Amino acid sequence: MAIIINIDVMLAKRKMSVTELSERVGITMANLSILKNGKAKAIRLSTLDSICKALNCQPGDILEYRSDEDNQEK
Repeated sequence: MAIIINIDVMLAKRKMSVTELSERVGITMANLSILKNGKAKAIRLSTLDSICKALNCQPGDILEYRSDEDNQEK
């Protein structure tokens, strides 16, 4: 997939646990894990909004685009 989810990076920068983010956002640990591991097919804008509020960041801090060619090289 060309969209990379960098929740782990932001969690580390904010020194926040996955459990704490889950509680602040109101999302289950299972769904947060799916997002973190890049297995999600979609994310609601309201969920993205809540994650950004909890992590005090911009959507671009969490979402990254990489072309398919870049992904094949790695």
